This record gives sequence, structure tokens and C-alpha cells, in this order.
Amino acid sequence: MGEEHGHRVLRVRGKGGRVVLVPLPPAVARAIDRAVDERTRGPILRNTLGVRMDRHAATRRLKHLAHTAGIRMPRMHPHMLRHTFVTTMLDAGVSLRDVQIAARHADPRTTMRYDRARKNLDRHPNYILAAYMASGT
Repeated sequence: MGEEHGHRVLRVRGKGGRVVLVPLPPAVARAIDRAVDERTRGPILRNTLGVRMDRHAATRRLKHLAHTAGIRMPRMHPHMLRHTFVTTMLDAGVSLRDVQIAARHADPRTTMRYDRARKNLDRHPNYILAAYMASGT
């Protein structure tokens, strides 16, 4: 965690050891602050032994949280959160390029697989261009 150009950021080590800065919306930063609880070192999410949570522990935690919230899904796993992150941004109209960057996808075709509305003609760029041209700007 840190600050960069006035933004709270999280330094994330991705594939190949590459480090990227992820800006944190205020609510997310508060949730991470609660998870860190005054610690200055070590992993943000820890398992019951206090060490870095692996994917198995993350799956168990997610299933427990879903059960507590009354969510019943037979095959719940952490990657579903990433899928929801990407599809929700695309549904909200965030540009494919911006979603690709946020998801850290090297190829835009990977991001496009998440776009449920890619065949929706109502969102076709021709309409956006026509509205822009008609506005006289």
C-alpha cells in the first residue's frame, strides 16, 4: 500500500514478477486498512496460521462468506470475483482498452471474451459516433 500522485495505491506483483500500481477507491482502501489492521509488513490476506492466503484458503473463505450471506452457488471460486470485476466494468460502458488495462490482460481478445453485450447492437459505436457528430463538437 502507498500513495502515488494523490491516489491510494496497492502495489501488485503479477505474472512474471511485474509490479503494477492499482488505484484504490476509498471504500476499497478502507476495507484493506481493516484487513491489514496496523501491520506494516506481510500479506494483506492471511490464512488462519497468519501466513499468506493461498488459492485454497481463498476459496474456503469465499465459500464461507457466500454461505453466511445466503448466496447458494455450487461451484464458487475466487476467479469468479475477477470475472465479475471485468464483466461489470464492460456492462457499465468502460472502454475495452481501459478494462484490458485494469484486468492486466496482454491481449484485448481475452477481455472481449468477458463482454456479454458485444453482440448488442444498441451499444454499437456507430451510434456513439453519430451522436458525437450531430452534437457539433
